[in-house]
Amino acid sequence: MIPIFMLNIALALAWAALTGNITLGGLSVGFVLGSMCLYVTRPLYPGCDSYFRRAGKWAKLIVLFLYELVVSSMQVVWDVLTPAQKSRPGIISVPLKVRRELDVLLVTNLITLTPGTLSLDVTDDGETLYIHAMFADDPDEIRRQITEGMERWVIEATE
Repeated sequence: MIPIFMLNIALALAWAALTGNITLGGLSVGFVLGSMCLYVTRPLYPGCDSYFRRAGKWAKLIVLFLYELVVSSMQVVWDVLTPAQKSRPGIISVPLKVRRELDVLLVTNLITLTPGTLSLDVTDDGETLYIHAMFADDPDEIRRQITEGMERWVIEATE
């Protein structure tokens, strides 16, 4: 049986070829349209429900990260543009719940891509992450935000 993801890729390529728009945008439109077609015809593909659940979880992770990106960007821009500087940088250790290397990599990259934070190091045992935060007034709150935010989203998306 062809994996549903590969079938979705084939539908995206077919869409791009038929429209003559072989660009990232054309492939993206084809992928979304292919996903919708596969979702409608999912009774024909036994066992494909996990594909759509996982795709929904990844979409949620992307949307939540983009929200964090906008909020953090506005906070950093506001601090840079206003005369009173509220940033109190610091290095914080964050205990990690994720154990797989790919999950740790994803969490650290999401933290680094968020303005105002930077992943510095992960201990050899993979249980602690060290980050640099621009607004480190309350380290416990930052730990909570990472644990209940990005780390939880990654666990949900990759389980």
